[in-house]
Amino acid sequence: MALWRIRATVDDRPGYLSVLTASLALKSVNILAVQVHTTEAGAVDDFLVDAPDALSESDLVTAIAKGRGRNAFVSRAEAEGLADQPTRALALAGRLVHEPDALGEALVALLDEAEVRWRPEPLTSPPGDDDTRMTLADPAGGSYEVLRARPAFTPAEHARARALAEVAGTAVRHRQENITLLLPDGRELTLRTATPADAEAVVALHRRVSAASLRSRYLGGGAPAESRLRRLLEPAGGRTLLAETADGRVVAMANLLAEGDLGEIAVLIDDEWQRRGIGTALVRRLMAWAAKGRFAALVAHTAADNVAMLRTLRRLGAGPAERDGAMVSVTLPVAGQEKKEQVGEPV
Repeated sequence: MALWRIRATVDDRPGYLSVLTASLALKSVNILAVQVHTTEAGAVDDFLVDAPDALSESDLVTAIAKGRGRNAFVSRAEAEGLADQPTRALALAGRLVHEPDALGEALVALLDEAEVRWRPEPLTSPPGDDDTRMTLADPAGGSYEVLRARPAFTPAEHARARALAEVAGTAVRHRQENITLLLPDGRELTLRTATPADAEAVVALHRRVSAASLRSRYLGGGAPAESRLRRLLEPAGGRTLLAETADGRVVAMANLLAEGDLGEIAVLIDDEWQRRGIGTALVRRLMAWAAKGRFAALVAHTAADNVAMLRTLRRLGAGPAERDGAMVSVTLPVAGQEKKEQVGEPV
């Protein structure tokens, strides 16, 4: 027996797929996997089959024609083809999360028989595609041209290729957002955007810090419930940054929470890592991110006796402090906001 890949178009009408499969069955062809692509020309049926060794490519083409199939494409297949397309696409997406530079290789693996060419020139127009060619932007720079004369690309294949490119782009942007912070004592920390996968490390941070640090961050309250901490990792309309050591221990968390066009910034730092410039670095990055959005103002609330945090906020240009009992509120500048107001742009 031999593995073959078969692709053919049939009318998208009830019973037509069964006619094709019956014609193949008469030749003792065993269908191992099937996938149906809906197109304007009809239903494109993609099979992985096990056929008797005596059957040739022309025999299979003849059987397809007798089964009312058209635009037949037949080629030898490898055992790797036994993995269905959704499984293969998910595996490739998983690889791109860790290796976004491997997009070209992923496209080759995804699109059987395709030729993938990388060009240093970026796309000058929106990504395009047709039956035999598609173009995709390379998130690392440049662009890809994907060519395949036969079989023609289906809409599903176009969508999968674009989805892989988006996964690679997200991974590249995430990598670019990570920066290394060199502390005065020579130690290094990574500053990066938080994800839901950081929940356990953030909970551990809250368990390590002192009661005084928790009161300063949560204005008199203790550590919030674990469910709220998980929500803080991806605040709606805002952002959360973490500082972590080389071994993955989170030692600081800074949140930018959005309430309409107002942003609220708060920071929590492990006691043994305080007064090393970590809070300043985190808040500065949150302010830079806020400047790209539609925030009209940023505020920070902290305990009146939190001298270190107040010093950090003043260093970053905070306005006069407004005291309300044991709490102090300050306003932080949003870069470009004054210019928007002057020209009358909506903020």
